[in-house]
Amino acid sequence: MTHIAVIGAGITGITTAYALARRGYDVSVFDRNRYAAMETSFANGGQLSASNAEVWTRWGTVMKGMKWMFNRDAPLLVNPKPSWHKLSWMAEFVGNIPDYEANTIATAKLAIEARKHLLEFAKEVDVDFDMEQRGILHVYKKQSEFDHARRVNVLLEKAGLERREVGPDEVQKLEPALQTDTLGGFYTESDFTGDIHSYSRKLSQGCEKMGVSFHYKSMVSHIEHTGDGVRVDWKEDNDKQTAQFDGIVVCAGVASKAIASQLGDRVNIYPVKGYSITVNLDDEASQKAAPWMSLLDDEAKVVTSRLGNNRLRIAGTAEFNGYNLDIRDDRIKPLRDWCETFFPTVSTEHCVPWAGLRPMLPSMMPRVGPGSKPGVFYNTGHGHLGWTLSAATAQGVADSVDLYRTRNAA
Repeated sequence: MTHIAVIGAGITGITTAYALARRGYDVSVFDRNRYAAMETSFANGGQLSASNAEVWTRWGTVMKGMKWMFNRDAPLLVNPKPSWHKLSWMAEFVGNIPDYEANTIATAKLAIEARKHLLEFAKEVDVDFDMEQRGILHVYKKQSEFDHARRVNVLLEKAGLERREVGPDEVQKLEPALQTDTLGGFYTESDFTGDIHSYSRKLSQGCEKMGVSFHYKSMVSHIEHTGDGVRVDWKEDNDKQTAQFDGIVVCAGVASKAIASQLGDRVNIYPVKGYSITVNLDDEASQKAAPWMSLLDDEAKVVTSRLGNNRLRIAGTAEFNGYNLDIRDDRIKPLRDWCETFFPTVSTEHCVPWAGLRPMLPSMMPRVGPGSKPGVFYNTGHGHLGWTLSAATAQGVADSVDLYRTRNAA
């Protein structure tokens, strides 16, 4: 049996561990937290959204970033303080603009493929994760954003996604709780939502039943390719430990860049901070007034998901500010304000704020597959679509490990 180390127990690490274990691999997962999915996979927007597959690599994004640079509550905020990492990433981002259409289509195809694997995994381990299969509704109040959405829809259709334009009356019919006027929207019936943290935690428990070893509260200090495998050194419960593995899959989110450099690879991930609030629907009036349909406001960069009867998740914004996890009120307030504008009778008295770092590559495409050295693999850099793409990329990296093992056995 081939022994594989998986670095990271977020959504990509857990789905990777599961995909490998169900193929018969001996898997060990390492994470610095006490439980699975405690960082970027803790409280994201909850959408499994092929309809949100558009990559950001276009000149419109660059112009917005420049325009909003000194607007502290802007949907996209770039800290003007320079660093080599940020500048190199942004230069490569601009270099990927010519691939905008091709990468959007490829991402949408991957998202569509991921759905069946995610639901298959959930069925196999009997995971309940507050799934709502009601579709996702993009809404527009600004004509320029609506016109851009029509152009994006052409690309999504090329990927095989069924997404239809709806007028303002049908927007209201699809989500009767909506209390603001819109120009219309786009509705994707096949998209759905769920609680990423609950899914990850329960899938990790399914992994344990399959024999996967989890090393939580473990600080990996060094990773070295030894020629015939990979040595991992880590500290667990104040004890220094080391082990040799036949292969390794790096699923470490924003930490993947530093780990890749130890393995001789350049994976230029930049941490892009996103925020969310979980609105606790403590009273019956708020429960009735909150939406069940998952919404996406492209102009405000805000998404919503209903997580059971008692919770509404509202997430969004993008902040380029390094490895900073501070929760800023001037970034949380726009999310509360958005809720009070679109759903004014929902009580926002009890909101739980959160911030996480999305691992983004300049191409906006995840790095999936082998590295430069034998036995080294990557499943990282999913950006704002980690939850959406994870099950497909987990299968993809498991295919790469299968191929590697077959070639070694020949």
